[in-house]
Amino acid sequence: MAVPFRRTSKTKKRMRRTHLKKSVGALTTCPKCGATLRPHRACTKCGYYNGKEVIAVAEKEEN
Repeated sequence: MAVPFRRTSKTKKRMRRTHLKKSVGALTTCPKCGATLRPHRACTKCGYYNGKEVIAVAEKEEN
């Protein structure tokens, strides 16, 4: 089995791993209430999708 001749330095190792980072997923805003949500999903705040109410969301009472 092959054994590395020299130890990989921290710089070389980190330079190689710069492309292994996570990317932020796509987000959109709800046109009805302005909440941030993932595309093609019903809004969890107001319950609307594509201009129609698809989920009945109970309103929170404020004291």
